[in-house]
Amino acid sequence: MDFLSRIRSIASACWPWLRIPFWICTGLFFGFLLPYSLILNKRVQDRFNDLVFAVPTRVYSQPLRLAPGVPMNPATLEVELTFSGYVSDGHGDVPGSWAKHGSAYFISSRGYAGPDGGELPKRIRVSVGDGVVQSVTDLGTGKVLKETHLDPGRIATVYGATQEDRSYVQLSDVPPLLISGLQAVEDRDFKHHIGVDFTAIVRAALADLRAGHTVQGASTLTQQLVRNLFLNREQTMGRKLNEALMSILLEMHYSKARILEAYINEVFLGQQGSQAVHGFAAASQFYFGRRLEYLRPQEIALLVGLVKGPSQLDPRRYPDRALARRNLVLDQFATTGLITPEQARAAQAMPLGVIADGQLPHNRFPAFMELVRQQITNDFDEDTLRQGNLSIFTTLDPATQLYTEQAVATAIQNLGKRADATQGAAVVTDSKTGSVLAVVGSKFAGDQGFNRALDAQRPIGSTIKPFVYLVALTNPERWNLATQLDDSPVSMKQPDGTWWTPHNDDNQSHGMVPMVDALANSWNLATIHMGLEVGLPRIKAFLDSFGLTTVQPGPSLLIGAIDLAPIQVAQLYQYLASDGHALPLLAVSGVVDGNGHTIKRYEVEAGKGEYQPAVRLVTWAMQQVTTYGTAHALGDSSLARLHTAGKTGTSNDLRDSWFAGFTGDRLAVFWMGRDDNKPSHLFGATGALRGWQELFRKLPTLPLSAAPGDGLEMAWINPADGRRSDPACAGAKQVPVIAGSVSTDSEGCFWQKVGNLFGSGQSASQPSGTTSNTSSQP
Repeated sequence: MDFLSRIRSIASACWPWLRIPFWICTGLFFGFLLPYSLILNKRVQDRFNDLVFAVPTRVYSQPLRLAPGVPMNPATLEVELTFSGYVSDGHGDVPGSWAKHGSAYFISSRGYAGPDGGELPKRIRVSVGDGVVQSVTDLGTGKVLKETHLDPGRIATVYGATQEDRSYVQLSDVPPLLISGLQAVEDRDFKHHIGVDFTAIVRAALADLRAGHTVQGASTLTQQLVRNLFLNREQTMGRKLNEALMSILLEMHYSKARILEAYINEVFLGQQGSQAVHGFAAASQFYFGRRLEYLRPQEIALLVGLVKGPSQLDPRRYPDRALARRNLVLDQFATTGLITPEQARAAQAMPLGVIADGQLPHNRFPAFMELVRQQITNDFDEDTLRQGNLSIFTTLDPATQLYTEQAVATAIQNLGKRADATQGAAVVTDSKTGSVLAVVGSKFAGDQGFNRALDAQRPIGSTIKPFVYLVALTNPERWNLATQLDDSPVSMKQPDGTWWTPHNDDNQSHGMVPMVDALANSWNLATIHMGLEVGLPRIKAFLDSFGLTTVQPGPSLLIGAIDLAPIQVAQLYQYLASDGHALPLLAVSGVVDGNGHTIKRYEVEAGKGEYQPAVRLVTWAMQQVTTYGTAHALGDSSLARLHTAGKTGTSNDLRDSWFAGFTGDRLAVFWMGRDDNKPSHLFGATGALRGWQELFRKLPTLPLSAAPGDGLEMAWINPADGRRSDPACAGAKQVPVIAGSVSTDSEGCFWQKVGNLFGSGQSASQPSGTTSNTSSQP
């Protein structure tokens, strides 16, 4: 009997016993397993064909500009570097690291793609001294750079349905050691199995039997991906069967490369609060502050090791566990020939190198982010932002924001018992461009509640006065800074029949006073008399041009009976700080899509400017405010070198304290008061001004020129008639005037001699005390 005949004979003999199981299995296959597999197959293909990884919208600060002459000090530079996730490693050789040697900083930048094009990574040397950047050198080429930028720090994240942080990366952009190392540790037969590795299953089962408990997994990378994309983690036979079937189906339809790319972007590798880190690219930024391509072997080994259990091996919470796992992975790299034993030992000797804080901020600066949302609403609705994969570049300067938060908190803490009930807010801008650098809406940093910087409408008091004087000075034939103003009492009948009787803060009237002294000392009565002569309609029209159309044109407007938020006050003062250019305040510079293409830029081109001679006169007068006026505390301090132009403000009954001041490149508006609108018992100089001082003690900035601006000339003026005078004449005042607006003929002191003939010792129109330094505190 041949072989086939014997087989048929055996089959005939066994068939009665196998017939029932055969038909049962056949029935199960065609009746259940095949239809079920077809259903799973459709599910796998539908999901994988339409697989789109959720990448959140990220919000960034402005890139750090480094150029000779840019205000900078070592402390601020280090704050900026730390905020952006740069690590001080003593060398500064690896992208995302820096080192300091003397006054020089060696920084390896990471590069970035931004709305202005961005920059490539480079290693630079930055020398800092005398409060500015002295020089910037590209260490790769040896060339001195005119300027460069460091990549910005991440300040917020806008998530979609799930709070998953992810940066999508293509397989071709992943370091080869990561690809090979992942397979060596997690799935050595990945290139050969069909989705399920039966050899690994047997090997794991034997290992578990020998140990008496589970010591070795048998899941392939494909199975892990299936589990993450389609299934939950319950340990049931049904879930395991689904996992195996779907893994085989996935391998039937898709290449190993596509499966591996999906895994690298999907795997869970960490957690920060409610925010989950998915994918190796996001994990690289989260743990090391660098992109994948810049990781060293020991860092790749740590990320691969975290696949086993990112919670139990968290390198920030359990550094010893993470270190042991990383070193074990490095041994496996060496065993499989991916690195040499010498490289493995060198890598094992290195520290973990994890940055202190992961760059996964949900909303680090809520007050500023509220302004960002307001400004991009017209172009991007909330759904578009939540769909993700956008990069929003803002104008926020990290050091300025952090210093401003500290300044508000410190100034209020220093109030003693009044601190508990006192709140504060501040807005800081670039005085030349209108870029908003910082917004603080509360004395508590990161407060998600009421945003006082944008939403607290409070009386601004004498902070309005520079604009009243500005309108007057646009008529140089009638007004200049030496023009005599009447500071006599005012009493006006109101429409309701009551009498309005304002007064100066010192409860005195000062007779006839030069305009510059009236502004410097913030005398209300002089301002009212002048404002009424200028005309309330003209002043209201000027404020209307800034969008303040609800302002009531009553006489109390002249001394600040107008409710504004700090951001609105900053918008007004931006006009002065930017030399008469009406620049809108911008918090967003541009939006970039997931491919690095700019889809929206926000920028403003400054026009020729308006009323610039008058603006420059007001600026000079405001510098006198900080020299001998209500803000003389600045002139009396080390900050006198900044020649700040500023103005204090206090509302009725000491409810609100304001100070707005600008230097050569920074404008800052501070407010302090109480949310319940009760008196804070703070003047502008005893509250908000102190917050401003706290900020500028730390913040690098350029001084404002003390010289009059272009189009002005210094002249000695007789305040009695506004004509040029001999400097030797008593009461003569030297002030800037608009060039050509005052006759070049200079009168002598005849007017004084005439007065002496009548025994007065001075002209009847030239009162004593015209240069009084009496300091009211409005």
